[in-house]
Amino acid sequence: MKLTQSVVAATLLALSLSVWADDMPGMKMDGMGSSSASAAQAASAEGIIKAIDHDKHTITISHGAVPAVHWPPMTMAFAVADDQIVGLQVGDKVSFSFSQPGGRATIVSIKK
Repeated sequence: MKLTQSVVAATLLALSLSVWADDMPGMKMDGMGSSSASAAQAASAEGIIKAIDHDKHTITISHGAVPAVHWPPMTMAFAVADDQIVGLQVGDKVSFSFSQPGGRATIVSIKK
């Protein structure tokens, strides 16, 4: 009985992950998390600040498509240095550049 429940749970998890991945059209997953040269290059976008978390050193931005990294529009958290968010607040429209060292999207520059 426990084996059957485990198999059912694993199957449901696999199906839900595949559906989740299908909901992100245009999202290029090749090389994500790698330290390739393209990951070190900065990409630019515009968006609206949805949250700022000083404890986690992140800023959540709802941004448009980012063709340079094959991303569709989405809302996501970016790593950010505390000195980069001085004067910014939730609701601000911003232009920003980011890189992906180690696969983590990190703000390089940001301005209103």
